[in-house]
Amino acid sequence: MIKTIAFLKRKAGMSQAAFEDYYETRHAPLILSIAPQVMEYRRNFLRSDGAIVMPGLPALDFDVVTELWYADEAAYAAALAAFTDPVNARRIAEDEENVFDRAHTRFYLVDERRSPPRR
Repeated sequence: MIKTIAFLKRKAGMSQAAFEDYYETRHAPLILSIAPQVMEYRRNFLRSDGAIVMPGLPALDFDVVTELWYADEAAYAAALAAFTDPVNARRIAEDEENVFDRAHTRFYLVDERRSPPRR
């Protein structure tokens, strides 16, 4: 299994509720329509209530941690090819302009480690 994580910031002036609604109803369906190789797609919207933040730290420059899973290297490569196809890349960029501050976008391939389930 291959996993990527993106750290994304909402567009300036956009409320958290509007951000979540747009992402869920417009952007996520667009991504899935372009890359059917994505086998799981999670959006982790950050909440400030209950957060533990050490004093003096700068404000976060992202509002959501997005996780995308692919079955294997071939599926990941095919999804990347779909995302970077000029027509699809333009569609994605145009849509992202409606919801994200793209200057803050970070996208990483990750190695996930899990602890055994606790019983």
